[in-house]
Amino acid sequence: MPDAALRLNSLFEQLLGAPLPVRIRAWDGSEAGPPGGPVLVIRNRRALRRLIWKPGELGLARAWVAGDLTVEGDLYAVLEVMAGLVWERGEGARGLGEALRDPDARGAVRGLLRMGGPAGPPAPPPEEVRGRRHLHTRRSDKRAISHHYDVGNDFYEIVLGPSMVYSCAYWEDDGTLEGAQRDKLDLVCRKLDLRPGMRLLDVGCGWGSMAVHAAREYGVSVVGVTLSQEQAGYARKRVAEEGLTDRVEIRVQDYRDVTDGPYDAVSSIGMAEHVGSERYLEYARVLHALLKPGGRLLNHQIARRPQTDESAYSVDRFIDAYVFPDGELAPVGTTVTQLERAGFEVRDVESLREHYALTLRRWVANLEAQWVRAVRLTSPGRARVWRLYMAASALAFERNRIGVNQVLAVRTPEPGTSGMPLRARTWNTRP
Repeated sequence: MPDAALRLNSLFEQLLGAPLPVRIRAWDGSEAGPPGGPVLVIRNRRALRRLIWKPGELGLARAWVAGDLTVEGDLYAVLEVMAGLVWERGEGARGLGEALRDPDARGAVRGLLRMGGPAGPPAPPPEEVRGRRHLHTRRSDKRAISHHYDVGNDFYEIVLGPSMVYSCAYWEDDGTLEGAQRDKLDLVCRKLDLRPGMRLLDVGCGWGSMAVHAAREYGVSVVGVTLSQEQAGYARKRVAEEGLTDRVEIRVQDYRDVTDGPYDAVSSIGMAEHVGSERYLEYARVLHALLKPGGRLLNHQIARRPQTDESAYSVDRFIDAYVFPDGELAPVGTTVTQLERAGFEVRDVESLREHYALTLRRWVANLEAQWVRAVRLTSPGRARVWRLYMAASALAFERNRIGVNQVLAVRTPEPGTSGMPLRARTWNTRP
């Protein structure tokens, strides 16, 4: 009688010191664990070997991306109950990797070894990026951006929808994703106080959505820079179709190589996460130098919670290996401090944490609705990466593990005239 699931359930309980909170279905068809909910499906023994050789988050990620491990039912529910095992987040929390190395759990580890078979460590899935050093040179940043964004514009159209905006939307009601993204772009334009004839630099311009919106709706001239060839080609096509080639220029260029300032305003939406802590002050100083006195910066950036010991911070291994190579998150306080050190006056900080959770759930729904086509356009592993990454991120925003903030800063001139209104947030109501 098939009993792999029962044995696994017992071993995991021994290993973790508590019952596994989801039902298991093993490769032999057997099931064990609490009934009536989603099922964690272990398709083959290779999943166990991945977990043993790379305990914790990376081993689980490899098993998921390779298709050795999957979920039947509500993925969010599984991630919710297994959050501590999957992400190993929270200072002082014991994760699965630590449990596997616990001398008291060696009997369970030996049991998993026997069930996993005698073979050595399986090769990582081809979607994994290895050997990163987080140098954040121009060359390494370009490689990292290419890995993430040059997946194929057709794939991103599935996930992001017609707006092609890859950052959190601004939900004023339960409307469409496209409408919420339009409202976010408009919010940025109003915070920057864009007016006809101004020059805007859009750093990390993506597929051109911000550049097109600002030029079309506010009459500004825009330079958008990206390191992705595929993004630039897509953005240029959109600009031409909108009849905005006289007002919008899209460049494949590192922001550090922009030399044609000054600009009246700078938008940086979902780009600063790629900069890295060691380069962040340089990033802030470059943008400060590119602005004219009185010019505004809108920095839209994901933030993590601060740690008691900041030197212990490490990049999320799954995201570093499969999603954003070389990406780093910082607490919002650190970001504000760095901007101020560069010479900016920070005038407003607005959290959009819940907005990103709503956005990510829409993106996951888009991907799941066109799953077969998404797999065809990329690979099964790449599609699995995106489904897991976006679903887990949605929960992380909902649970306040991470946040996202719009920081409005001004290059205030020496006399101290910022050009800001006396009453804050006049931009919240569109004229």
